[in-house]
Amino acid sequence: MTRTLSALLLACASLLSAQTRKPSQPVSPSKLISVKVTGSNRYPPDQIIAATGLQPGQTVSEDDFKSVTRRLGETGAFSDVAYTFQFGPEGMKLALQVTDSNPFVPVRFENFVWLSDQDLFEKLRTRVPLFQGQLPVTGDLADQVSEALQVLAIELELHGRVDYLRAGPEDGPMEAFEFSITGQPISVRKIGFSGASPAELPALEAAARQLSGQDYSRSRLMTQAEKTFLPVFLARGYLKASVATPQPKVAEETPEETFVDVTFLITPGSQYKVTGVQLSGYKDVFPVEKLRELIHLQPGQPANAVQANQDVEALKKLYGTRGYMGIQIRPLPEIHDGDSTVRYVFQFQEGSIYKMGDLEVRGLDSKATERMVAAWRLLAGETYDSGYPRLFLDSISGQYPADQWKITVHETPEDQEKVVDVSLHFDPRR
Repeated sequence: MTRTLSALLLACASLLSAQTRKPSQPVSPSKLISVKVTGSNRYPPDQIIAATGLQPGQTVSEDDFKSVTRRLGETGAFSDVAYTFQFGPEGMKLALQVTDSNPFVPVRFENFVWLSDQDLFEKLRTRVPLFQGQLPVTGDLADQVSEALQVLAIELELHGRVDYLRAGPEDGPMEAFEFSITGQPISVRKIGFSGASPAELPALEAAARQLSGQDYSRSRLMTQAEKTFLPVFLARGYLKASVATPQPKVAEETPEETFVDVTFLITPGSQYKVTGVQLSGYKDVFPVEKLRELIHLQPGQPANAVQANQDVEALKKLYGTRGYMGIQIRPLPEIHDGDSTVRYVFQFQEGSIYKMGDLEVRGLDSKATERMVAAWRLLAGETYDSGYPRLFLDSISGQYPADQWKITVHETPEDQEKVVDVSLHFDPRR
């Protein structure tokens, strides 16, 4: 994410050189009779007219039309803006021709807990006519929204400062504008759920306890909810369960802090039961019966998607003992909504066999290091066994007891050379 510090101005020659019909002499200020807008598929004409600030009946000149054209272009909402006008005894008629710009991205409000999204959108639309819940990635329309939010914060007697981020991956396109208020502490007091059955509530409430007391951030809470709440349902066969955006409600306010209660709407969907499990793409590295022993999905039982992922890790660990460190295993569910059943296909891509690479020992003196290297029996060039490091640690536990030493193993597969470098870290406990 990169913080927006200034507006990005969209410069178009058409914004400066307008098409006009005028006499050789400058046109005197006159009454504005009407404003007509054409060319936009995104905005209705009345929204664009409202954004100009022009009102029929006011006195205007061509300089006003130039100023309006420039301001519309600077919003970033339009890639081109041109104007023409007609004048007569009754006054002037203005015609604006615009071309919509792209792309636009959604707006997210991180912590404006004092108003619902609907109320916030409505208040912003009255202050920023071109705001529709999305903003152009260039131009100053985002700054206009930020300024409107700041005025709204002052009206609500809040003491924070409104800012926004351009959200998205560092090496990818921008995904959203995230607006937040800082300097106004907001804490989560309690988390509740709507839509969940009594059978799931104890597990949900237990998972929610770790989130209470933290600073309120909608996006962070949503990420945590997907990691902590959804597995409760996925483990019970609700494969299409979803969690809606958290809904905060101010529960208590002090001069120093705001406390909110947060509700998550859960939509469990149907509960799916397993009809069968198929293995695809595996070779004769292990007997198929041994592979099936590690898969716990049972026909007729609810499809435990969490367990399926754990089974994948167990299968990868097994293959690692034969050097298959790059194996890919995907549990693909074939869902049948008609009878709420699912058949799982575990798809194997075994890949290459990796060899033992370099061994490094850290944290011991030179003599102890030499002893560890000599005791290590998995030699360079031999087929790697991912289970061997644990056996090795067990073999030296008498010399380096766990209550006195913390020993960690770092495995680094080198995909190009198909070797695994191993580093043993010895850290004395204090």
